Amino acid sequence: MEQQNTTLTAKDIQMDEKIPIQNGEHVHQNGESGKQNGVSENGVPAEPKKGQATVTINPEVKVRTVNKEKQKEKVQQIGFFTLFRYGSLFDKIILAVGILCAMGTGCATPINFFVYGDLANYFILYDIAKGTNFSDTNLTTLVNREELLKSLDILDIAKEHALYFCLIAIGAFTLGFTSIFCFTVSAERQIRVIRKLFFRSIMRQDMEWFDTHESSELSTRFSEDMHLIYDGMGDKIATFFQWTTTFVISFVIAFISGWKLALATVAFCPLIILIGGTLTRWVRNLSGEESQAYASAGSVAEEVFSAIRTVTAFNGQEKECKRYNANLMHAKNNAAKKGVVLGLTVSAFWFLIFSALSVAFYYGVKLMQDPDEDFDPGDTLTVFLGVMIGSMSLGHAFPTLEIIANARGAATKVFSIIEQKSKINYEQEGGRKLEKMEGNIKFRGVHFRYPARPNIPILQGIDLDVQKGQTVALVGSSGCGKSTIIQLLQRFYDPEEGQLSVDDVDVKEMNLTWLRQQIGVVSQEPVLFGTTIAENIRYGRIDVTQGEIEQAAKEANAHTFIKELPQGYETLVGDRGAQLSGGQKQRIAIARALVRNPKILLLDEATSALDNESEAVVQKALERAEVGRTTIVVAHRLTTVRNADVIFSMVDGRVHEKGSHKELMDRKGLYYALVNLQSQTNEETEEASFSLDKTPSPQVKDSFLAWVSSTQVAEELEHELFEDEEADENAALMHKVKGHHATPIARQMSAMSSHSNDVIDGKAETDEEEAEADIPLAPLSKIMKMNSPEWLYITVGSICSVIVGAIQPAFAFLMAEFLKVFSMTKEEQDRVSLILVGIIMGIAVFNALLRLVLGICFVKAGSDLTLRMRKLAFKSIVWQDISFFDNHENRVGALTTRLASDAALVQGATGTKIGQVLESLAVLTTALIVAFIYSWNLTLVILAFMPLMIGVGVVQSRLVAGFAKGDKKAMEEAGKICTEAIDNVRTVVSLTREKTFVDEYSNHVDSIYRSGIKRAALYGVVFAVSQCFMYFAYAASFTYGAYLVTQGLGFQDVFRVFGAIIFGGMHVGRTGSNAPDFTKGRRAASRLFSLIERKPAIDAKTEDGQKLKSFTGAVEFKEVRFSYPSRPDVEVLGGLSLSVSPGETLALVGTSGCGKSTTVQMIERFYDPSGGLVIADGVDLKSLNLTWLRSHIGIVSQEPTLFDTSIAENIAYGDNSREVLMDEIISAARNANIHNFIESLPHGYETNVGEKGTQLSGGQKQRIAIARALVRNPRVLLLDEATSALDTESERIVQDALDKARQGRTCVVIAHRLSTIQNADRIAIIHKGQVVELGTHSELLAKKGVYWKLSQHNVKKS
Repeated sequence: MEQQNTTLTAKDIQMDEKIPIQNGEHVHQNGESGKQNGVSENGVPAEPKKGQATVTINPEVKVRTVNKEKQKEKVQQIGFFTLFRYGSLFDKIILAVGILCAMGTGCATPINFFVYGDLANYFILYDIAKGTNFSDTNLTTLVNREELLKSLDILDIAKEHALYFCLIAIGAFTLGFTSIFCFTVSAERQIRVIRKLFFRSIMRQDMEWFDTHESSELSTRFSEDMHLIYDGMGDKIATFFQWTTTFVISFVIAFISGWKLALATVAFCPLIILIGGTLTRWVRNLSGEESQAYASAGSVAEEVFSAIRTVTAFNGQEKECKRYNANLMHAKNNAAKKGVVLGLTVSAFWFLIFSALSVAFYYGVKLMQDPDEDFDPGDTLTVFLGVMIGSMSLGHAFPTLEIIANARGAATKVFSIIEQKSKINYEQEGGRKLEKMEGNIKFRGVHFRYPARPNIPILQGIDLDVQKGQTVALVGSSGCGKSTIIQLLQRFYDPEEGQLSVDDVDVKEMNLTWLRQQIGVVSQEPVLFGTTIAENIRYGRIDVTQGEIEQAAKEANAHTFIKELPQGYETLVGDRGAQLSGGQKQRIAIARALVRNPKILLLDEATSALDNESEAVVQKALERAEVGRTTIVVAHRLTTVRNADVIFSMVDGRVHEKGSHKELMDRKGLYYALVNLQSQTNEETEEASFSLDKTPSPQVKDSFLAWVSSTQVAEELEHELFEDEEADENAALMHKVKGHHATPIARQMSAMSSHSNDVIDGKAETDEEEAEADIPLAPLSKIMKMNSPEWLYITVGSICSVIVGAIQPAFAFLMAEFLKVFSMTKEEQDRVSLILVGIIMGIAVFNALLRLVLGICFVKAGSDLTLRMRKLAFKSIVWQDISFFDNHENRVGALTTRLASDAALVQGATGTKIGQVLESLAVLTTALIVAFIYSWNLTLVILAFMPLMIGVGVVQSRLVAGFAKGDKKAMEEAGKICTEAIDNVRTVVSLTREKTFVDEYSNHVDSIYRSGIKRAALYGVVFAVSQCFMYFAYAASFTYGAYLVTQGLGFQDVFRVFGAIIFGGMHVGRTGSNAPDFTKGRRAASRLFSLIERKPAIDAKTEDGQKLKSFTGAVEFKEVRFSYPSRPDVEVLGGLSLSVSPGETLALVGTSGCGKSTTVQMIERFYDPSGGLVIADGVDLKSLNLTWLRSHIGIVSQEPTLFDTSIAENIAYGDNSREVLMDEIISAARNANIHNFIESLPHGYETNVGEKGTQLSGGQKQRIAIARALVRNPRVLLLDEATSALDTESERIVQDALDKARQGRTCVVIAHRLSTIQNADRIAIIHKGQVVELGTHSELLAKKGVYWKLSQHNVKKS
């Protein structure tokens, strides 16, 4: 319904500051419906959504403190058994079998010690029977000596017990294999179901849900949380049941063997549990804080690497290093505390173990001396070992509780998403499907607010009628609700009030999928998926034939250019279509919309980000597409909607006026004002060109033929010109899909893209994997050298480790001494037992102190190394040249991962790991010395089992690595699909392709599952072998030991040798389990060293090079040739010669890939030419000091990168060589036409701009970028399509700011719209890396060459 409002004039339509809306706030250009996260419709940064991270910058320290409300909320975790809720009956059966087998495996150790104690008893009796002091012991009452010796054939007894040991080994193997296999299979089956359900659930959520969930958060759920859930239901749980059973059975056996002694020993367990639990909780809290600090540093790194061109251009490397380092300091402080707590934990644990041993031994002797107790000496061993093994098993089981807790926490989040019900759900089968859709659309009193920002009304009772077959245009300033109408029609949201109907049926009553299948959508930034062109068009309708695909492409004017590509329709378009230009992507999107033959066509600013020539081609395609369809067009450029049947002008979420172009122009209202505002910028071009737009006279024809070479270029350009514009040049307008910004790198890469590089990408991925495998391990000496500042800590820690290691076999030695005590006389027993207890307690205290010291020393040394590696790696990365970041292997994600994970992994090769290795070496050395001293031949028998022990460890780590590599590939593919679908969810939903993505994702998940099943059997075998071979070692050594005893070896020597080697072996085994960490650590160190030591070809850090006393800003290119290092076969500049005088403005015009952006980058010296010279003030750029050169250049690009700090800090970033004064910041803001807007914000210059500047509109970001460039008062100003992605109103304001900024400076401008460059002193048309035309606007028009042709096109369009 039309509203009679007062007439608006052009003056009133100034973006950002002028159009008032009802509540007195201001509307501005921030992406129609404010779909940008956290941006309000009125441009004032919205309050953060509940649970969203609020980011504050502490001005003193410049440390980003991330305060997540979510973390404070206590999430109600699900129960342990609920983890398995998605398992089938079969899964639960094999899980039950797995649990029973795990418990069976857990029984092996306690039963073994029962047999072991019994055997020890026989050895003691045998020693007593042979001994001379027989009559003095308290066993004389039992039997007489002769009978005892006759009954004790120690060799037969040992053989009998050896059989028991072998049976235990066989049982442990069978049950161990079955338990691991069952658990792994069950976990693989269930995680497959959970992954599929999770993704399927995400795909059926409505847009309201996506508005409040970050895509990065969902990707984390997919990768990290799924891994945590898998851990919480896989083989680690099998070991949990195994250890718990060992604990229970050990205690049961201990109590059966001697309940009094068991009770005395058990008294220490609560203490061990209490101290362990408390200290572990401390460690966990400290680790949490530490990882939070590292996460903050990681987000700084990600922000810096994403914006590396901006950082480099503004010499911000040093500043960013300080910002990154400040975030790391908090982590360093936490690590020190963690070292103390860890040291305390370990030392307390060992102190209590030794104390328990001394009590058990002393009390055991007393019990044995009491005839009423009937207590055998072997029972002391069984009881003590039972309680100790039981307690240690509990210790082993405890970490698994944390794994279970993490799994429950992760499952709580994942399961809540799986069970999330959606109001608008494509899977709902109900709803009407009309026999024939006509395409009549009605909005009646529709009110709407975005659920993410409920305080801001968008549509306020709008009434709108669209008849079938009509083309209707919606115009108005940003934020008035145009795009919202498009979204409501696709039923992304439901209106709060009012009704939206199609063919008089409320859309809520229609079948959702059917409705969306009747609608074709072409948006401003078309989203293509990382597959072939044919597949992308097929997404429009799955059952389409190749013929229909080609027909749709012809209708969309895309067939010709597709056919010219080497692989034609099978050409891969790259990630989000990065291999194609804006015009090409747009036409493929139109083909995709047309292939479904929609009844309703929605065009949401489908040509706003294209240059003139591309726009003409795309516009023609759209006009063909509109025939016979109901079409709704949203447009900024009003020239594209003049032919619409009805034009609706919107203000404030209501229709302000409606009518045809002519009617609205006659009415002289809002539409008239907007048209006038826009046409002002084109008037000069029209006037200059108009006289040339008549039929040329014969003389003119002749002169025109003289320019035949120009015409050939023009012909070539007409076919190609500006179709191939930089792939992401319209990124600034990409506010339709939440949270996507083209990275500057993506756009720069497009300048060098060739259409045949799909193969390169695949090859790069393979090479990367091969390189990963071929990375040499860093020498330990090199890592230690990096750790040298902490040499004192390492030395002290190492000495402590060696001493602690030497104490371990002494423990076994004392055990044998205890056994010997039992065969002494009563008086000797009392005396020796007290001495031994004293020795043990002394060792306990000494050991505890040493462990505390070594814990503190190594954690300190390790965390300092990690910190140093991170700092050095980050510093090295930010100082690299730009070609480093162009390399496929150095993507932002890869670099941040390398920084975060590799630096942490290096600790696997240093720190506490060095302590463990030294401790193990000391244990092994001491054990072997003790063993060889007492019986070299028995030692050799036991050592024969060592290679098997080591072999199992090696096989296990190889298996893990092999599977991890295969899984990584499948996981990455699945992750890619997940991310691609979530990132572009609006496109996926509007194409009704949810099921396609779900199916594709399922295929990758199935491949991970198949690999997991193979792994289950191998894991099972390896685990089973590792469980059983120890028992075979017992059987062999005790049998041979018994034989040696009969040959005269003291029985206690058998136990000394056996105890020393088994203790040593167990310790080495535990350390061996760290071997993969050690290897990973050295490999990670190697990767980091290669980063740290990499010398950039263009080194900005060096002080070398001339600094001119006065710099005028003259720039010259002499025969410059250049190819991008990542695409050496594609020459971008082919002998470019060009010069700019001081204070002159030079404009560059040409196709994408012709070298315009490359020229700008050469001036910044991001790259060096392969031939020719780039000269500034007569000096080769290579001879100039790089930091000095860049400090005299200001750059404003099409999609400016702002940092997640305040507006003031972003402007001050323009000059990082000093502290920029507030007055200078304000002055730069005034010159950039942004001061008034900033002042109107609640926090003024201290307003945080959000991640990548998301709290601001395109025009506002652009003006802050101009202020940033001006604050350094540059001699040379580079404007790389600085206004191409803005709407008319914003463009005018930004253009004014740019015109002001250009005064008195050398300026190089790259532009699409000729109206923005006609005032340039000279205009250069660049084609294939060379200048084909050069002159002023009027000179070039007079030549009637390429530039004239473009101007003609402009005039026609206007």
